[in-house]
Amino acid sequence: MFGLSELAIILIVVILVLGAKKLPDLARSAGKSARILKAEARAMKEEQAAHEQAAHEQTTHADQADRTAPRVLQGEIIPPGSSATTDTGQSAAPRTSAQGTEHSRPQT
Repeated sequence: MFGLSELAIILIVVILVLGAKKLPDLARSAGKSARILKAEARAMKEEQAAHEQAAHEQTTHADQADRTAPRVLQGEIIPPGSSATTDTGQSAAPRTSAQGTEHSRPQT
């Protein structure tokens, strides 16, 4: 925004306008403003960290709820009275497209 030379010129003008009497008051108010600005920035960082912590806790809680929820496993349904057997002698029914093949066990 401003370069070093522009800031030096502005500082000289302020010293000439306000005089040596007002300079300590000006520096004091600038220091107070800087402290207030730092405090507000720190408060914003703490608030943001607290917000992120709460969001992380909600996500963790949701993940734990998902892990404890019951899971449905798809398998084969063998109708009673089916006499189909595999090479190992276990009975098995033909699979249809509606029946899942994951986690399936042949029944004996």
